[in-house]
Amino acid sequence: MAYRKSLGKSLGKSLGKPLLPVAAAFLLAVGGAATGAAAAVPSPTPGELRPHEIESTYVSGVSSGGYLADQLHVAHSSVIKGAGIFSAGAYECAQGSVNTALYACMDTYMPRRTPAQLEQLTRERAAAGRVDPVANLSGDPVWLYHGGNDRTIDRPVNDDLAAYHRDFGANVAYDTSSAAGHAWVSPLGRVSCTSTASPYLNNCGTDPERAMLSHLFGAPVNPATTASPDGTLVRFDQNRHAPGGNAAAISMGKDGFAYVPKACAAGSGGPCRLMVALHGCQQTYGQIGDTFMRQAYLNEYADTNRMIVLYPQATTSLDNPRGCWNWWGYGGDTHYADKSGRQITAIMDMVKQLGG
Repeated sequence: MAYRKSLGKSLGKSLGKPLLPVAAAFLLAVGGAATGAAAAVPSPTPGELRPHEIESTYVSGVSSGGYLADQLHVAHSSVIKGAGIFSAGAYECAQGSVNTALYACMDTYMPRRTPAQLEQLTRERAAAGRVDPVANLSGDPVWLYHGGNDRTIDRPVNDDLAAYHRDFGANVAYDTSSAAGHAWVSPLGRVSCTSTASPYLNNCGTDPERAMLSHLFGAPVNPATTASPDGTLVRFDQNRHAPGGNAAAISMGKDGFAYVPKACAAGSGGPCRLMVALHGCQQTYGQIGDTFMRQAYLNEYADTNRMIVLYPQATTSLDNPRGCWNWWGYGGDTHYADKSGRQITAIMDMVKQLGG
């Protein structure tokens, strides 16, 4: 109950609204019912993840997915070569505490660890083998985005993420020019730019995906296809990849998805890249269907740039009622941010199965 009260209070403030009942407050802050999409996505095809020739692996995410994207990058920097993050804070900001997550790493009521302190923590974990050597982060491309009307993750928290990676020598691009609310921003988004509203896919008249992918890949990407993506959306069983064979036990859904362009499926014409794309809270398949996969504007670039997109799925649970990714240690996972983290382990098994 204390968790629910804290959650409602924090998110009520972040929206500049009077305190609402927690369910309504969280829906306003991080998602709700699906809306119509602007582009088609193939109907899911039941199957399994199979190996492809992958030359490099990247990760992207928004909000809780942004936090997990950073955790994946830091923990497995020998595999993951860069990260694109919409609205999140620095690695291990939450320190295993939901109150710290809410009041220091979303709002800034409480003091939080400085980037320098979190960098030292990362070095200690690397020395213990809990994350990959921090030297791997030097030179890695990191693309960050924070909108001027985002009151869910306060700007100083996002600034810490930029400072953290700059201090490790990463090649950081940080876009703060938009007036966006708290959302993944895309040309296909159906929410107005400045809003923070379901399903948290906003349209600001720009193409952040092109900027993100160009920065991560180190060169301008080919234009996105203007036709409906014609690859295959594989619907696979996440239980096969979860520790103990039980995805629900780690607040992950039964089904995950991977968009595989025809060029990558054929295995001809050279290797492909792999992008792990992580939704935010209240954006799971069980909550909004395929809206995130339709409107994130990644499949359109996948078709023209030989890129497979992996869409792992979180789910709701007793201690994660909004379907967030684990960035504060729910479910008793004290290793949530390192190589032994349960969700990290499951996603990296998917990456390995795809050939990343």
